[in-house]
Amino acid sequence: MAYRFEVAVDSLESALIAQKCGADRVEFCADLGSGGITPSLGAVQLALERLQIPIHVMIRPRRGDFLYTDAEFEMMRRDIELVKSAGAHGVVFGILLADGHIDGRRTRELVGLARPLSVTFHRAFDMCRDPRAALSQLIDMGVDTLLTSGQAETAAEGIPLIAEMVARAAGRIEIMPGAGINPGNIGRIAEATGAQTFHFSGKQMVDGPMEYRSPRLRLGDQDSEYARSYASMERIRGIVMAL
Repeated sequence: MAYRFEVAVDSLESALIAQKCGADRVEFCADLGSGGITPSLGAVQLALERLQIPIHVMIRPRRGDFLYTDAEFEMMRRDIELVKSAGAHGVVFGILLADGHIDGRRTRELVGLARPLSVTFHRAFDMCRDPRAALSQLIDMGVDTLLTSGQAETAAEGIPLIAEMVARAAGRIEIMPGAGINPGNIGRIAEATGAQTFHFSGKQMVDGPMEYRSPRLRLGDQDSEYARSYASMERIRGIVMAL
């Protein structure tokens, strides 16, 4: 069976590592530590210039929940238009209503705006109230791929629902497990669910090259201002080779 691998990255360096290690495409974002938000247009353009594999761009205006204001939705619309014009191969987004259901009106609008690009509905699905109704909505709206952990912390824990989603989808939408996938569990997830495409980051934190380090303050909410996250060649290759 031919399996496909999507690697989530938030830098050109990580994207190039993913490509070298056998990724079939990358999900390109910023701030992967928050789950990923929309990257800058400059970063997208540079990645498109340097990579030979497809690039699917995250469209998420901020971290946190997936209930968006009118202004945030307009940002998403404009970002889709920009990355589409830049030559991206796909977009990744998810929008919910306050009651936990998928925002069908807005999702349908963004799908139409994105075409002919590929469309992935991300793990906002894992936060929705009714996964079965949500899957039917996404199929009806023509979404190409659903990224999901089976509404669990990790895809391994979500195997039962992922398997059900694969069966219900019956090829009408690509079900892509993601969250906590590693060399030790990807084989079990593939066998138990029937999924053929898998999403992971393979990231690791590395110490940055700064020599002077201020002892007085931090500017962000991570443990160190001087640590950087990059895709690990060893981890990505380990996952790809495990199937």
